[in-house]
Amino acid sequence: MAHKATVAVVKTSPQTVLEDYWKLLNLAEYQTHLPKDVDTALKINISWHFFYPGSSTTPWQMEGVIRAMKRDGYDPNLIHGCHNRTVVIDAHLGERENKQVDVTDLHKLRNIHLYEGEEWVSIKDAVGDLTKEFLCLNDVYPKGFMIPKRFIGESIIHLPTVKTHIFTTTTGAMKNAFGGLLNERRHWTHPVIHETLVDLLMIQKKIHRGVFAVMDGTFAGDGPGPRCMIPHVKNVILASADQVAIDTVAAKLMGFDPLSIKFIRLAHERELGCGDISKIKIVGDKEAGKENWGFVGPYKKMTFASRMQHKIYWGPLKKPLEWSLKTFLAPWSYMASVIYHDLFWYPFHQKGIHRILKSEWGKLFQNWKSCAKDPNDLTIKGWDDVGTIPVKLRKETMKMMARAMRILGTCIKEAPEFSLRKRRKQ
Repeated sequence: MAHKATVAVVKTSPQTVLEDYWKLLNLAEYQTHLPKDVDTALKINISWHFFYPGSSTTPWQMEGVIRAMKRDGYDPNLIHGCHNRTVVIDAHLGERENKQVDVTDLHKLRNIHLYEGEEWVSIKDAVGDLTKEFLCLNDVYPKGFMIPKRFIGESIIHLPTVKTHIFTTTTGAMKNAFGGLLNERRHWTHPVIHETLVDLLMIQKKIHRGVFAVMDGTFAGDGPGPRCMIPHVKNVILASADQVAIDTVAAKLMGFDPLSIKFIRLAHERELGCGDISKIKIVGDKEAGKENWGFVGPYKKMTFASRMQHKIYWGPLKKPLEWSLKTFLAPWSYMASVIYHDLFWYPFHQKGIHRILKSEWGKLFQNWKSCAKDPNDLTIKGWDDVGTIPVKLRKETMKMMARAMRILGTCIKEAPEFSLRKRRKQ
């Protein structure tokens, strides 16, 4: 790389987290990368519509970034929350359950769902001849694909969390673009997911005025992520304008060799960012940036669902089953995912959630609304009082199952294979 990639790392606590996020962003010199005269999208990550520690953007992550931007003179009218949709994740339920909408409402920000009334344009019109440099997307989508028109010319701040992933070992800044930039048939790219993330980074560099990432590791997830993980409290936050570098540092913190992860290595080789940890400048809490958490990763104890996905995309079931995911038969896979994750795994794996909810971050999450701070007081450093643990943490299994049944119905109704056929008949 021609420049020295910089990643800011800060140790934090609920008592100082808002001040720490302001410090973090400025250590990463975000104001030099994000102009103040254009819209900035806060690309929120919802890996599960139910709350699961480490899985989705935290409310204090959003709160810290928004307050830092307001404090540094960014116009709130030019900042908006940004959500994508998948057929197995309910973004509206997710933003409520993960208390993200509470933050955008508190600060009176626009909250945009890309699949609801937003115009999408062809990738060829958006990036021109850059399509000739794609590693895989031309093969996956020989007729092209669409991206949100509003992304062209605006800046974006990705808000991922530190966690593992069953397809890519780790997931973070680069993977956070996946849902927003590709349409509902993004699952077609799973067999070439690493190459896809590199293509998406090229697109982002072309269309956005600024690209930045702020990663929350107050909770971090190990195991078969981005959902069925073992959550840990790690009290670390990261930020960088280099999407490859921040994913590299996060991977190193989790205990992995970053250049052994294909999407990091491919992006590094194409000089889209720095994947060589020895060439990354860590600023802030340098000792925290050198930690090794010793995560086991996503492949040691895979769930039934993740094992089946691997067999379908890369194993013995690829030939008999993968073709169906590109036809009107594809909704079988959406239904299977909801049934397994929402109706079985989540209701019966509450022990780890309850353990984490007893931490200071867990108390803050549970008491978020009652702990709300004045959105105009930008001197607040954090939460001296995060509240207490509820008298009884109930599993509410039947309530979760009822919600999952509604989601199952929605995923069938909104499946693109069905909705596209309806539109053609109209």
